[in-house]
Amino acid sequence: MEKLKPKLFSVMKTYTKEQFVKDVVAGIIVAIIALPLSIALALASGVTPEKGIYTAITAGFVISFLGGSRVQIAGPTAAFATIVAGIVAKNGMDGLIIATLLAGAILIVMGFLRLGNLIKFIPYTITTGFTSGIAVTILVGQIKDFLGLHIVTEEPLIETMDKLKAVFTFIHTFNWEAALVGAVCLAILIFWPMFFKKIPPSLIAVLVGIAMVKGLRMNVNTIGDLYEISNKLPAFSLPAFSLATVKNVLPDAFTIAILAAIESLLSCVVADSMVNSRHRSNMELIAQGAGNITSALFGGIPATGAIARTAANVKNGGRTPVAGMVHSVTLLLILVVLMPYAALIPMPAIAAILFMVAYNMCEWRKFVHLCKTAPKSDIIVLVITFILTVVFDLVVAIEAGILLAAILFMKRMSEVTEVEGWKYVDEEDDPDSLSLRQVPAHTHVYEISGPMFFAAANKILGITLDEQDTCLILRMRSVSAIDATAMHSLEELYEKCEKRNIRIILSHVNEQPLHVMQKAGFDKKIGKENMCVHIDDALKRAEDLQRP
Repeated sequence: MEKLKPKLFSVMKTYTKEQFVKDVVAGIIVAIIALPLSIALALASGVTPEKGIYTAITAGFVISFLGGSRVQIAGPTAAFATIVAGIVAKNGMDGLIIATLLAGAILIVMGFLRLGNLIKFIPYTITTGFTSGIAVTILVGQIKDFLGLHIVTEEPLIETMDKLKAVFTFIHTFNWEAALVGAVCLAILIFWPMFFKKIPPSLIAVLVGIAMVKGLRMNVNTIGDLYEISNKLPAFSLPAFSLATVKNVLPDAFTIAILAAIESLLSCVVADSMVNSRHRSNMELIAQGAGNITSALFGGIPATGAIARTAANVKNGGRTPVAGMVHSVTLLLILVVLMPYAALIPMPAIAAILFMVAYNMCEWRKFVHLCKTAPKSDIIVLVITFILTVVFDLVVAIEAGILLAAILFMKRMSEVTEVEGWKYVDEEDDPDSLSLRQVPAHTHVYEISGPMFFAAANKILGITLDEQDTCLILRMRSVSAIDATAMHSLEELYEKCEKRNIRIILSHVNEQPLHVMQKAGFDKKIGKENMCVHIDDALKRAEDLQRP
């Protein structure tokens, strides 16, 4: 069983000065990458810029300290942006803090219940669908700042479709100076990495954007024009709890928890392949929960493992959780010293950074590939999850996606479950036929294949018997599992046979179905002598019952 022990405590046994130097360098570089991203993601989430930094500092440190991965870097991510913005708009900052606290508690419980491996039961089509949907919502949400539009509405715009409608309504307020700054920053983000690998393109884009706006005295909104910038240290505070708020944000809390679990564990898997290690999934869930609780209590927003920042950590030599802790401490120093200068960052530069975030997370190639190659049922789940994420929100999309995937899975399973009677053909007429055993007179043999569960239970009642039959053999070697509904159908079949004096004989009942039958007392009903290990034993038992 997987140990509930932070990876930090394991790697410190063989820690060296050389690795410490590498971890410090990697942590500083990741902090420089995380700075503009944290600010951008905070703004996309509808909160003030410093809250993104608070999240990277507090949650980043705690998750690295307690986490189950050697190299995971945690902080605010694009996956949470739209759901956080929705919570803030509907329930305010107190609602967001309560939702994040609840999500943290849920994650800790999941870890202690060792549910880390259960995340794999969420289909790939659902994660791809909502990830692509989130990317679209982020992109749509940033069009306003990229084009410098002046949008005025009576109520805050929460839904993606409302934001898109507002863009078209207020397109006449287009600011060409803002669009120029955004285009230059976007070009830097695209082309800079082709020539310079070491310096983060987002940092260069921000510096160039500031230089353009200030140097050319352009009429472009900056962060300082729209938000009050604070370089205060994260301070502990408790929200105003109320039962009504808890009830309102509980569905969002579950969504945050599931999303944090999925994204962090996916990031861990990617990191494992890069450093040839193996993460502790349950410990990672506990760390994610503790990190989110800490973030909420110190003015931050939801956090999870960030794949891009984790990859940057690995590429720059980080090999232990110390790098993630250094990243958080570095951001703390930057917050105190440089945060006032964040007021100079143009909003189109932030929009350009988020455009690239959206593009990198949309995975459109995977989306198109799935649409071309996946079964129709999987394509339905993929497209519906994507559409619901864009048109409604992530809560509706995940709930509907999982429900639809479950229904379609059950439909597929019911289709592969078969209850067929043995058919005899002349081997001379059909040389490919299998030679079956000799069946005693007045005996019917049915072979059941596949799981017997509620969606396929009615097939058991479809068994037909002749008037003169006295024995029914059910061959169950291919039945791996049975549920209560199928067990009820078996009992109905037994009662039907009892009325006609037909004896049921079971052949090769596997472990799980046998346990269910014993628990229901079905083995005693039909008699243990009628539960045979092999088909030959079952045929012999039927033959013995025919004798006077």
